[in-house]
Amino acid sequence: MKISANRDDLLKPLQQIVGVVERRQTLPILANVLIAVKDDRLSLTATDLEVELRTSAPVECRGETEFTLPARKLMDICKALPESAAITLDIDGDKAVLRSGRGRYTLGMLPAQDYPSIEPPKASERFSLPVAAMKRLIDKTQFAMAQQDVRYYLNGLLLEIRPGRVRAVATDGHRLALCDAEFSADTGMDLQIILPRKAVIELGRLLADAENAAEFEISNSHLRVHLDQSSFTSKLIDGRFPDYERVMPNGEASMMLSDKDRLKQALARTAILSNEKYRGIRFRLGKDLLHLQAHNPEQDEAEEEIEVDYDGAEMTIGFNVGYLLDVLGVLDGDQVQMAVIDSNSSSLVTQKGSTDCRYVVMPMRL
Repeated sequence: MKISANRDDLLKPLQQIVGVVERRQTLPILANVLIAVKDDRLSLTATDLEVELRTSAPVECRGETEFTLPARKLMDICKALPESAAITLDIDGDKAVLRSGRGRYTLGMLPAQDYPSIEPPKASERFSLPVAAMKRLIDKTQFAMAQQDVRYYLNGLLLEIRPGRVRAVATDGHRLALCDAEFSADTGMDLQIILPRKAVIELGRLLADAENAAEFEISNSHLRVHLDQSSFTSKLIDGRFPDYERVMPNGEASMMLSDKDRLKQALARTAILSNEKYRGIRFRLGKDLLHLQAHNPEQDEAEEEIEVDYDGAEMTIGFNVGYLLDVLGVLDGDQVQMAVIDSNSSSLVTQKGSTDCRYVVMPMRL
């Protein structure tokens, strides 16, 4: 069987799905992509048994067939070809021969019938959300997810769907990110799901290339998202997310207002001489002035002073500078607002004039 395609049409869906393919596999076939051809349409499926992504591309082909090819090798070959290059794929037995120009590449295949598929239970909830809104929720919060924490429910993103809004929350126990989006569907839906870390990252990438609305289907163990040319399926984390409302600072707070870029640049410069392991930086707040200080075991020291709008009591607080830079990297607007209580309490960071996105950063002892 002969399949003809344009390099650009094939490369984009391959780049979308290759992130799902793990570099180290327990099953050899999971390093492959499942390819199904029917009616001049080529369907691509990749899975790691936890996350599954399906997408498609236009091709020219007579008949139907299914086979699997090494995902990364196929993508790397397409990537290395010139733009808009014509590609032909000849399927013969257990080999596939890819030709383009004077190049010829022979790839080994594995049987399509051995390729695993994720079949979620029947969805109990369905709703639609604009792609831009869902992408924003992920972009503003995913950096705060834990990595390989024994509290497995922190290694993911909480999605909370309630009448009027959808909320994303992520925390690693030291900082917390929360973002809200309007949800205007006529439903009394009230549920929480936890998406695994890898699913969040891959869904964020997929949404970057999508338009219009995303259709969500939720069962007790899976989430499925339908987009223009793709469908995304992920297992959900079975666990109870901590009560994030309890960690929101409450108390008599003083407010510091600063130019976001000026604060970000001062923190980035001071961070250069902070302890590489703990990334500690000392905030000393006084009347309309913020003094930053960092040092490391090599006896290096950095100090910066920037003007801020602050009229509270003088105080000194330690923070992980990386956490603050992560927050400033995703905040919108020109000015950042920081609510501080005392040296032992968490601080709340927001954009001036907006509480759609809120960030909690715990203090450090320095």
